[in-house]
Amino acid sequence: MRQFCSLVVSVWVFALGMGVSAEPVDSAVSNVILGKLQVARPDLAYGEVQETPMEGLYQVKVQNGPVLYVSATGDFMLAGTLYGVSSTGFVDLQELAMLPVRKSKLDAIAASDEIIFPAKGERKAYIYVFTDVDCGYCRKLHKEVPAMNEMGIEVRYLAYPRAGIGSPSYTKIAEAWCAKDPQTALTRLKNGQSVDAKYCEDNPVAEQFNLGGELGVRGTPAIVLADGTMLPGYVEASKLAQILGL
Repeated sequence: MRQFCSLVVSVWVFALGMGVSAEPVDSAVSNVILGKLQVARPDLAYGEVQETPMEGLYQVKVQNGPVLYVSATGDFMLAGTLYGVSSTGFVDLQELAMLPVRKSKLDAIAASDEIIFPAKGERKAYIYVFTDVDCGYCRKLHKEVPAMNEMGIEVRYLAYPRAGIGSPSYTKIAEAWCAKDPQTALTRLKNGQSVDAKYCEDNPVAEQFNLGGELGVRGTPAIVLADGTMLPGYVEASKLAQILGL
């Protein structure tokens, strides 16, 4: 399995090399596919039908669910990992399909609902980070934020308490969003310190937690680049700058 995973190439490398993009399809084909899916599972909400790089195979995103790969007739469907094959390895096409979804959803979030650590001087790039204040690697990543800012990287934090809504971690991270100085509060919480802020009902933590699940977040930290590419886990500042081409 490790050997197989090492052959999986970066999504953006494959997309650039193969000219891959997900485009809306002819309405007749779309209607056939959605019609069959809705008859089979009327309890699910389906997104628009899009082309895949494989001729005759289409993709449909289930709301709060997986990407489905469906035949043109709508008679055959698979849910799982579909890989594209390039000269440098394999690429996860489901991840490729998620790029525009993540980008659209994240770009729609109001800045006031994020805890932002801005770049020093000119902003050269920005990232979103789904975080949990009780996560060891989230704390380690947070110590890299000043270095990221110095490199021109803006860090936009979103809440993802791994223990779930209503947990002690949920209440704790919500205090950062409720604080008068969210940056300082988040930093103190990640240092294991208390904050003066009180929990408030008017916070976006539950919404962001649910959004994270929808976008494929399974753990923290989860870094999402401006194009929608997700980097799960801890990435040091110098490596991140390299990935961003800085």
